[in-house]
This record gives sequence, C-alpha cells and structure tokens, in this order.
Amino acid sequence: MSALTAQLPGLQVVIPLLGAVVAAFIRRGTIAWGWATLITAMTPIVAFALLIQVWTGGPISYHMGGWPPPIGIEYRVDLLNAFVLVLVSLVSAIMMPYARRSVAHEIDGDKQAWFYCMYLLCLTGLLGITITGDAFNAFVFMEISSLSSYVLIAMGRDRRALVAAYQYLIIGTIGATFYVVGVGLLYLVTGSLNFADIALRLGEASAVYPRPVLAGLAFLFVGISLKLALFPLHVWLPNAYAYAPSFATAFLAATATKVAIYLLLRVIFSIYGVALDLKTLPVSAVLYPLSIAAMFIASILAVYETNLKRMLAYSSVAQIGYITLGIALMNQAGLTGGIVHLFNHALIKGALFLALGAILYRAGTIKLEQLGGVGRTMPLTCAAFVVAGMSLMGVPGTAGFISKYYLIVGALNAGMWPIAFLIVASSLIALVYIGRAVEVAYFRPVSSAVAHAKDPPLLMLVPLLVLAFASVYFGIDTELSAGVAGRVAETLLSGLKVGGAN
Repeated sequence: MSALTAQLPGLQVVIPLLGAVVAAFIRRGTIAWGWATLITAMTPIVAFALLIQVWTGGPISYHMGGWPPPIGIEYRVDLLNAFVLVLVSLVSAIMMPYARRSVAHEIDGDKQAWFYCMYLLCLTGLLGITITGDAFNAFVFMEISSLSSYVLIAMGRDRRALVAAYQYLIIGTIGATFYVVGVGLLYLVTGSLNFADIALRLGEASAVYPRPVLAGLAFLFVGISLKLALFPLHVWLPNAYAYAPSFATAFLAATATKVAIYLLLRVIFSIYGVALDLKTLPVSAVLYPLSIAAMFIASILAVYETNLKRMLAYSSVAQIGYITLGIALMNQAGLTGGIVHLFNHALIKGALFLALGAILYRAGTIKLEQLGGVGRTMPLTCAAFVVAGMSLMGVPGTAGFISKYYLIVGALNAGMWPIAFLIVASSLIALVYIGRAVEVAYFRPVSSAVAHAKDPPLLMLVPLLVLAFASVYFGIDTELSAGVAGRVAETLLSGLKVGGAN
C-alpha cells in the first residue's frame, strides 16, 4: 500500500475541512464557488478508492495521531460507511455546478463566499460522521455539520428562513444532547468510546448494568431520530427545506438525513446487535408504527401542500419511513431494501429539489397555483421532475421500484403481508401529490408567472438531468446500488449475536 493510499481515510475529511478554511478567506462568490467545486470533486475520488479497497481487502483501520484504538480516535472504513461515503461525496460533486447560478441568484454577493465555506464545513461533518469509528468524535462532526447547516438554511432569501433555522437549531441541539448523553452512558458502563470496543464490552456490561445500557440505546435512538427526521420528530424539516436556498435544500435532502440513518444503522447493528440479542430490545417494536405512520401521514400532508418545496419535504419524511421500515424488518431482503432506498432516495430527491430550484430561478415562484403550463415553457426541467417523481412512486424500471421490491419481499419473508400491502398503498399516495404537480405543469393554461420562463443554463440543467437519469439507470443496473446494499445487509446481519435474520 502506497503512502498516499494509506492516508485516504484522513484525506476524506481533511480535504473539505482545509477547503472550508481557505474559502473563509475568499471574498468573491465566483472564486469561492470554483474552489468549493474543485474540493468537492476530490472527495468522491477518495471515497471510490476506499470502497474498492474495502470491497477487495476488507475493513480499513486508520489511527489518528499514531494513537492505537481504543485509546486514540480510529477512522474505520467497512462496506457500510464506504457505501455512504461514495453516496454523499458523489451526489455533492454532481450538484456543485448547479450552485453557481442558483446561489448567485438567491444570496447576496458579499455572502456567497461564506455560503460555500459553510457548505464545505457541512460536507466535512457529514463525511466525518460516516468515517469515524469513535462515538464522541461522531458527536463532534455532528455538531460541525449541524451548525453549518443552520447557517445554510438561514441564508434563504425569505425571512422565514431565519425562523426555520432557529427551529432546527433548537431541535438539533436537543438531538445532539440526547446523543451525547447516550454516548456518556455507554462510556460509563464500558469505559470506551470506540464503536468496535464498545460492542466487545457491552455484552458483559449489560449483565451488570442492564438499565444504563438500555437507557443508552434509548437516548441514542431519540437523538439520532431527531437528526434523521423520523416521524413524529420531523417538525424541523418542512420549514428548513422550504425556506433554505435551493442548493442548500437539495444538498441537505440528499445527504444529511442519509448520514443520520447510517449512524442509526451503526448503533443498532454494529454496537447493540453485536453485543446483545436485538430481538430482546424494543427496536423493531418502536420502528414499525413510526415508519408506517410516516409513510401515510407525511404523504397525506404532502397531498395538501401548495408550496412544492414543502410538498417534497413531507415526501422526504415519508421516504425516511420506508428506510426505517427496512431496518425494522431485520432480515436480508428488508435491510437491503432500506439501505438501497437510502441510496436511491438521495438521487431522486436531489433531482426533484434541483428541478424546483431551476423553476424558482426562471419563474420566481414554486407555488403550485402559479405554475400552470410550466411543463411547456421549461420542458427539460419538468421532464426531469416527472422522471424523478415516477421513481419516487416506485414505477417499474426506476430506482424507486427496486427499493420497494426489496422491502415488500422482506415483509413477505417475515410473514408480514399486511406491511407489504401498506408499502404499495402508501406509494399510491405519492402518485396523488406528484400527479397534482404534473397536472398543473402540463394540463393547465400557461400562467403569467411562467409565460416567459425557459429551461435554466447548462450549469444548472446538466446536474439535474444527470440525477434524473441516475434515478432510472439504477432501476435497471443495480450492481452498485442493490448489489452493494445486499452485501452490506448480509454483513450487518451476520454480525448479530443471535441470528437476527428471519
């Protein structure tokens, strides 16, 4: 292994972190965008290199500062977090060209460089949470990503963005507090902060301190659920997505909640699942009703929204319900469905929010009643929206269909045919709210707001089309998405103390 290859885990975080520092000294928005784009483009290169290493050679352990774990901080890369690293870095790199025009349109010139600085800090935090093998270090990166995301949201041109950012700050702080209390309880009973070391010691500790161990799980579960917007802990998300700058909304929707879901997977399967029998813990019992409630209630709320950003925000809460349902099933097919939907939903929702940003850029509004005929004046943008919307619904031949197919198989394998029926039924609600947008765009007269609109510049259009194309491509070629997700699910389930697969 070459010297550079050996440093890849560290570089995955150091590159965007140093990039953010440099961006803070740049004053021109165009130069800051170019710098942020260059830095972002480097992160998927590192992530793919790590994924290849893990796929061929097994997990990677990287010791920070030369201190071996569990005393020192360890960056540990296995197939699960390598998969998420690729997702976060690749989607971010695809979106960055879009930011040039969108950010310049929505944010004042003297604030644009700070926007890119905060963006790179947020990216650093998300990649750090994903790659670290230390529970407290994950908290540090969680705070980095959260604090920077509050700023990104507050920069929205609508004054309600300030209220949305403040609301997110309060709820995010509560979530971080719950998480760090859970980490503290685990440290109290195991004497370690290293994920792998905690898993080794937790079984013995639970025999002596059963209540602190269970309380630690409860605090970690609630804290992470606030971050990933699990229903009904999602109240911060609709306003945050609706009033943030368009690029920030697309970036956070595609990455932030996915990293929080990764952390939940890590806690449930790589810590508690290794040390204890998950069937004796109330994880599935809690996740089943909350996931199903999210799938239906959030989808119904989306149907009645006239602000398209808020509509897609509630849709995100519903889609998170599908992912957590896959976790709750705890069998090979169900967990594969949850993990592959984590990947597919990032592509789908990224494309949808980029499309709305393009419409806002040209028409100046995303109010449904003002967008009559926009499909005729912005044909490529709206075509991409329709394709991504079809994938969201789970139409065969799209990425969303693959996710829901695995979830339905997982439910049937678990003997829970009513859940399989609910997955199909809730998907039909997505047909209603996406169908409303399509009806307005294509079957109503052209409104005055969009009469002179046209498709956005290529820098905005190409990333949108790439993500829309990807939401179909990964419904046909599933080797990178479902193939890796299946192997990740197999690895997670094989590590459980008592065979958790049904």
